[in-house]
Amino acid sequence: MNPKVDSFLKKTKTWREEFEAMREIILTLPLTEELKWDKPCYTFQGSNVLIIQGFKEYCALMFCKGALLKDTKSLLIKPGENTQAARQMRFTSAREITKLAPTIKSYIREAMDAQEAGLEVQYKETSEFPVPDELTKALAKNSKLKAAFEALTPGRQRGYLLHFAAAKQSKTRESRIEKCAPQILKGKGLQD
Repeated sequence: MNPKVDSFLKKTKTWREEFEAMREIILTLPLTEELKWDKPCYTFQGSNVLIIQGFKEYCALMFCKGALLKDTKSLLIKPGENTQAARQMRFTSAREITKLAPTIKSYIREAMDAQEAGLEVQYKETSEFPVPDELTKALAKNSKLKAAFEALTPGRQRGYLLHFAAAKQSKTRESRIEKCAPQILKGKGLQD
C-alpha cells in the first residue's frame, strides 16, 4: 500500500467506495502501487499495467495494454474512438466490483502475463491515418511547413492528423491547420 494512494483516497469524494473495492482486489496481486497522473496506478516489472479512473457516469479500471487481453467475458471497452492500446472495465457500484472480483483478478493476471512475456500492442503506422485534403494542400503550398511536419515524431504527426480530421467542415480543418502551423514549424506537438 502506497501512502500517496491512501492520501488520494481520503480526499476522493466520488467513487471512493468503488476505488477502495478495486484497490482491495488489485493489492492481492504482486503489483507495485503508485500515484501517477493523480490516479492510483499499478505497475509490474516497471511498466504501467492498470490505472483506477473516475468519471461522471462510471469509474473504471483501465488496462494500459488491454488490447492484448482475450476479454472472454466481453467486459473491456475501448475508451475512445482512436484508442489503440488501452481498454476499460467500467463500474457503477462497489457491489458490482466485489461480485466480479474473481474475473477482475483473472484479467489482471492475464495483463501481468502479457507484460512478463514482453508482448506489445501493434500500433497503426502514421501512414495508415487519413491525411485531410486541406493539410495536403497546405503542405504543398508551404515547403517549410511540409519539412517541419515530416520532421515531427510519428506520434506528433498522428496527433495533428487526428485533430485536423476530427473537424466536420473544411473551413474548420483549414482554420485548425492555420492555427497549428506555428507550433508545427517549431517542431512541437499539439499538446506541447
